Amino acid sequence: MKNDWVQSGKVRARITDKGALEVRCHGLTTQAKYYKTLLKEFFRKDFPPLRPGFGDYSVHIVMEYTGEPPWMDLDNLAKALLDSLTGNVFDDDHQVARLLVERRVGEREGIWLSAEAMD
Repeated sequence: MKNDWVQSGKVRARITDKGALEVRCHGLTTQAKYYKTLLKEFFRKDFPPLRPGFGDYSVHIVMEYTGEPPWMDLDNLAKALLDSLTGNVFDDDHQVARLLVERRVGEREGIWLSAEAMD
């Protein structure tokens, strides 16, 4: 399963060789809560079950856009994405010890995130 992308609709994910979860979601919406539902369903139906880990995690979230930046609060986006990882990657989002959320111009609109256990 490592490095093999699992895809369903607009979402694809994989576990890297280093054990990090990498997720890509194509397309953007200004409704941050959309991503919570989309990813929860993806993890429930399409992605092989993960055992929620304990300990600290590092999460990196990138919103890529083309043209004008969308009117989206990055803190709301981060909360929705962290909620979607709860129960799938970590037991509770209080385990996130490092969080980087950024917006940048990209070749294609979408969300990218990486979550990995910290040593």
